[in-house]
Amino acid sequence: MKKSSRLVCSLAIVLLFVPALWAQEKVDLEAMSRIRYEGFRNSKVMDYASGLMDSIGERLTGSPNMKRANEWTRDQLTAMGLSNAHLEAWGPFGRGWANQYVNARMTSPDIAPLIVYSKAWTPGTNGVVTGKCVRVTIEEKKDFDKYRGKLAGMIVIAGPDADLKPIAEAPFKRLSDDDLAKIGEYQIPGERPMFRMAEFARRRQFMKDLNQFYADEKVLAVIDHSRDSAGGGTVFVQSGGSYKPGETTTVPQLTMASEHWSRIARLLQQKKDVTLELNVVNTFYDDDPMQYDTLAEIPGTDKKDEIVMLGAHLDSWHAGTGATDNGAGTIVMMEAVRILKQIEKDSGIKPRRTIRIGLWSGEEEGLLGSQYYVEQHFGSRPPVDDPDMKGMPTVTRRQAGEVTVKPEQAKVSAYFNVDNGTGKIRGVYLQENEAVAPIFEAWMKPFKDLGMTTLTMRNTGGTDHQSFDAVGIPGFQFIQDPMEYETRTHHSNMDVFDRLQPEDLKQIAVIVAGFVYDAAMRDQMLPRKPIEPALPKEPPAKDGQ
Repeated sequence: MKKSSRLVCSLAIVLLFVPALWAQEKVDLEAMSRIRYEGFRNSKVMDYASGLMDSIGERLTGSPNMKRANEWTRDQLTAMGLSNAHLEAWGPFGRGWANQYVNARMTSPDIAPLIVYSKAWTPGTNGVVTGKCVRVTIEEKKDFDKYRGKLAGMIVIAGPDADLKPIAEAPFKRLSDDDLAKIGEYQIPGERPMFRMAEFARRRQFMKDLNQFYADEKVLAVIDHSRDSAGGGTVFVQSGGSYKPGETTTVPQLTMASEHWSRIARLLQQKKDVTLELNVVNTFYDDDPMQYDTLAEIPGTDKKDEIVMLGAHLDSWHAGTGATDNGAGTIVMMEAVRILKQIEKDSGIKPRRTIRIGLWSGEEEGLLGSQYYVEQHFGSRPPVDDPDMKGMPTVTRRQAGEVTVKPEQAKVSAYFNVDNGTGKIRGVYLQENEAVAPIFEAWMKPFKDLGMTTLTMRNTGGTDHQSFDAVGIPGFQFIQDPMEYETRTHHSNMDVFDRLQPEDLKQIAVIVAGFVYDAAMRDQMLPRKPIEPALPKEPPAKDGQ
């Protein structure tokens, strides 16, 4: 998911005391050497990559492939020797969906194949259909009247004009020293903003109304274009319908390569008839409304009742095979526990605390899998009573009431997450947890030669560590090199095995294994920051806002 951040100003104060605290924080360098040796010389990370991305493929939450991935990861973790590998149900989620086939071509005024992808949770065409194209611009409900009664049997070409520009900068990027320095900077934040969700809710309702309008008008299909930064056949596509049973009906919806969409738009602007032939086969699945997370453990010893967790989301969008988002996170976490288990087998060194891996579904729909897991095991806030909020993804809701924690919450030392693509680790987002800075500085030292150099007090959002952080468990996401994440692969048809960087993935797995080992072996659990209080009620929006 898209990342956002907030800066705080206290890291400098903490780091004044780092030199003295380094001496106090023990790091087992022999264990770090074993981790590096196993991770770099005997890596299985690309084997896991092929098994997940090539053999299983896309993993949209609710799809048959998602369940296959749950079962495959469970079986792989069992084969490594982990204990209690199992699937844990959550939900109900809603309807499953998968695209089996999509084909589109222009049949007049020219014959030309077209690059398109079906939007998730939209229906198929029920066979080959042919229709004339019409350009439609609807920005608010009053625009419905302009098109009412004129769209039956038509293919709607929707959205603003594509604005494709030459690629002026390389789409591939590693973080420079200057980039890392900026990430590590602290600033005094402004007054905490009130979340204004009314507009979000209105927009969400408008999209429901628009879908219903197209269905009522018996539109044949709706086609928009990929985002303007895409090009060369890269298509960024997500959902067009709803996974919730009983929600608004929609029509077949497709996202087209921007270059192909623009050709059609130009022809229509020239008053030329454009006819397309479409064949879209999509399937909805209503047999099991529940979804599943994959869990497994390496049992601890003298502190076995305490837990160190690591995890990543296993689900993906459907146009590619979910390689960088977030197959990469999944396979490096699997590789990290494999490394730790292999070291246990080779040396007899067992973790003091229990190490638990969680591979989540439903992240792309709002951190649902990790959220449900945290609520069941560790704590939660009261349910929201605002009707607008109830319909929103969990991650976008306002915090309602204070957190009620469960006994198991006090036993979790930390949760470590990877969900920033295939690029190597460069540091850690500390999530405003000042007290862990000197500890992580010591843990980072054995990996500085691998490029891990930066700690920042910034919060980063949009992924599963937030579920843990929200109930007071120290939750951390790693800083990673961007690579092609935002420019080519994130939620696109090009998010496939070939975009993975093997050496980077090995580095990630080794560093994660090192941090998890350190957390499992230290005398004390990691220090915690206060749980964030509930936000005050949002004032009602003024007319016109």
